[in-house]
Amino acid sequence: MTIVLRRAMGAAALAIIAPFCASAQESSNRVGTMTDWNVFVDGNPKECWGVSKPRETVNTKDGAPVSVRRGDILLFVTHRPGTAPQVSFTGGYPFAAGSTVGVAIGGTKFELFSDGEWAWSGSAEDDAALIRALRGGADAVVTARSGRGTQTKDTFSLRGFTAAMDDAAARCK
Repeated sequence: MTIVLRRAMGAAALAIIAPFCASAQESSNRVGTMTDWNVFVDGNPKECWGVSKPRETVNTKDGAPVSVRRGDILLFVTHRPGTAPQVSFTGGYPFAAGSTVGVAIGGTKFELFSDGEWAWSGSAEDDAALIRALRGGADAVVTARSGRGTQTKDTFSLRGFTAAMDDAAARCK
């Protein structure tokens, strides 16, 4: 699948899940909590997703810590019937134009492409590899750069990730 088509599909998927992002941790459609991950289900269209907030966030500019205002910072894995799960990330700010978002799990690194305030991988194969690493890891460290030049580093606990993904996948068959 070309990156342009994947980007268009990702944008469409984000339009579907965006309304749930601001309140994803408090939403009434939460069906489960597995340690540091929550599972949500929506019926029209049917989607299930696991989501988590970072346990630690560090913001720097020119190498020095800075205080910045960010919106919701969330790492998602979205499941839909008949399709492979998709990883996405929102950093709570617009990413620098043309920049990528790094995800490090143990010694393995992944790259997500960004568009506005969202980032996701370039293919279903990349999603599958990233999800395998998330299932086997302890933490995921997500690094990115804002349109204003702020470097961000968000650390997500992966405790409960596997149980949350198994639950979301089972609910969205």
